[in-house]
Amino acid sequence: MEWVVIISVLVMMILSLLRVNVIIAIIAAGLTAGVLSGLSVVESIELLVSGMGDSSSTALSYILLGAFAVAISYTGITSVLVTYLIRVLTGKKTMMLLAIAGVASLSQNVVPVHIAFIPILIPPLLKLFDQMRMDRRAVAVALTFGLKAPYMMIPAGFGLIFHGIIIEGMEANGSSITNGETVLAMLIPGLGMVVGLLIAIFITYRKDRDSIPGAGGSGATIQMPENQTVTFNKNHKLTIVAIIAALIVQIITDNLILGALTGLLFMFLLLVVPFKNGDKVMTEGISMMGTIAFVMLVASGFGTILKETGSVDALVELSTGFLGDNKALIAFILLLVGLMVTLGIGSSFGTIPILAALYVPICMAAGFSPVATAALIGTAGALGDAGSPASDSTLGPTAGLNADGKHHHIWDTVVPTFVHFNIPLIIFGWVAAMVL
Repeated sequence: MEWVVIISVLVMMILSLLRVNVIIAIIAAGLTAGVLSGLSVVESIELLVSGMGDSSSTALSYILLGAFAVAISYTGITSVLVTYLIRVLTGKKTMMLLAIAGVASLSQNVVPVHIAFIPILIPPLLKLFDQMRMDRRAVAVALTFGLKAPYMMIPAGFGLIFHGIIIEGMEANGSSITNGETVLAMLIPGLGMVVGLLIAIFITYRKDRDSIPGAGGSGATIQMPENQTVTFNKNHKLTIVAIIAALIVQIITDNLILGALTGLLFMFLLLVVPFKNGDKVMTEGISMMGTIAFVMLVASGFGTILKETGSVDALVELSTGFLGDNKALIAFILLLVGLMVTLGIGSSFGTIPILAALYVPICMAAGFSPVATAALIGTAGALGDAGSPASDSTLGPTAGLNADGKHHHIWDTVVPTFVHFNIPLIIFGWVAAMVL
């Protein structure tokens, strides 16, 4: 039972590396976990399907955010940004990558559209990337950094939700912690993300690379929009008003669906997008984000199998049963467990409650402070989010970079982000647990 998580995650990773579609790979991993836990194939499928409902809210929010992003792009405001990037940063690969990481960071805390901006912003830049001979793996790393590091370190937007989940998970299991302490706990692991980004940009992918024609990918492929030059106008100002309204509602309610609906409502009420285009906006939003939303649903079903069969509990018990009071070793093993679990589930937000229930008693018994415990839980949850075939942090970048069929989800997004972020996260997360 204790090896079920490891074996099933390995099945998913091996199939993905062999370029099997990510949805099929996750289903195969779920069935493997179920059968190894003593369930029949039919029972495993039924449990997987029942667990898909756990992420229905997330899937709906992604589709609505996709529609919001389409509505934003309708005004041409993204073309203004693209035009600026092309004019100012052409030939400056390092600055372009840092700018992309910065724009992606805004999607977590300031403009709450999460990954929905990527298929709008990135495809118009692909020809420029090729002309600059830019390594698209570096772009994938920059995008994933912006999708993860801000919510880990900054308690606003998605970061407010992430930090709130850590606090709630610890309090539910007998350990209290303040918002300020949670920010402190995640600062050191977040710096690990910064180190990984800089290594990718300045060392690993600094050389020129020609795109591989026909590389393809298992992520969503979208039609590449035309890049039109648009000057900043009244509609753009009203679009910013809609974005601010969406952010405020999301922060107040802690609800992505309400935030996205608010943004869409403002876009229509302010006549930025005509009412007659409502069906088109929703259809394109579903087209853009539907595949990612469905992958998240299937991943949730896989996570349910791991939880309901007790496989995660067994893995933690196996890992900690022989460690005694060696805090350094306990911290390292707990981080590795978090990596395996999150690789399978594909969501740091969905993994935190599971890990908190298991980690808090272990950390309290071993003498870790609440801040160190929060660092372990937050880092363990974030581990594997970058580098998981089922994670929105990898599916999103692929959706934009594979618009012309020249970027592979596993080899060009998953593997680079796994190497550049999970290794620093383990190191910096372990240091945080030792010094806090």
